[in-house]
Amino acid sequence: MIKKPYAKPPLSVHDQIKRLKSRGLLLKDEAKAEKYLRSIGYFRLSAYFYPLLKEPKTDHRYKNGTSFTDALNMYRFDRKLRLLIFSQIEKIEIAVRASIVRNGVEGLGSVSWFLEERFFSDKKRFEKSKELILKEWDSSKEDFIEHFKESYTDDNRPVWMLVEVLPLGVLSNLYMNIGKKSLKKTIAKDFGLPPDVFSSWLQSLSGIRNICCHHNRLWNRLLPNKPKILGRPVYPWIDTAGVDTGRTYYKLAMIRYILISINPNNRFTSNLKALCDEYPTVDLAAMGFPSGWASNELWSI
Repeated sequence: MIKKPYAKPPLSVHDQIKRLKSRGLLLKDEAKAEKYLRSIGYFRLSAYFYPLLKEPKTDHRYKNGTSFTDALNMYRFDRKLRLLIFSQIEKIEIAVRASIVRNGVEGLGSVSWFLEERFFSDKKRFEKSKELILKEWDSSKEDFIEHFKESYTDDNRPVWMLVEVLPLGVLSNLYMNIGKKSLKKTIAKDFGLPPDVFSSWLQSLSGIRNICCHHNRLWNRLLPNKPKILGRPVYPWIDTAGVDTGRTYYKLAMIRYILISINPNNRFTSNLKALCDEYPTVDLAAMGFPSGWASNELWSI
């Protein structure tokens, strides 16, 4: 494809509304629509306008009866879903930190094993992780790190302090590179998973966490880092036949499964179902939800 300079002119909010109306989108309250276009932005909302277009979508004509409110509801649903997911990944991230620190110190006998090459299988990956860890440590303004820097030498920076400033992505890479197979197995077992599946799920959750942090769209998109399928679950699980692991539904199932290992009485399922009930017009199939998903054992306990 031959590239060309971007030449589309910017549109005022007034012109954006005129364009939406000319393409057949219903705007019952133009003043409210203008308010949302100003506070959210036409480009961000365009991802939710797009599914409302007739085929072929290149004609830029909206389906009969579709409205600005339909797109806004998809946007609101997506926003609330991101907030829900982020709050649950926080619980998982904290539990993973605790497991890696506890089991690592017990299994390796070192309080600073994150920074010791002998405990990792790939030297280049270790060096990259170490560089990121030290960068986070050096730039941190946490009181406990400031106190450590004032009171101790850098010889034995304890992993229970280091882990508190590490992003989930770095933690995921650390786990993946642990050389002692029995340690990887012990950590993964805390969450009812085999090591290879746990590793791929951590990577996937890190990607979703980043999407949530940057307020990007979860609805109706393929997500990065396709996770491995769990073959022998310890806890209730979904029927994975026909389920696209790149879609949001599979990631939600992963979150629910891990949460069972942390706190079986968590409210993730009830909150997710309540959100879906709040926005009944949102197309769940676009996120990979199978029909009858709510009656699956994973979502019923």
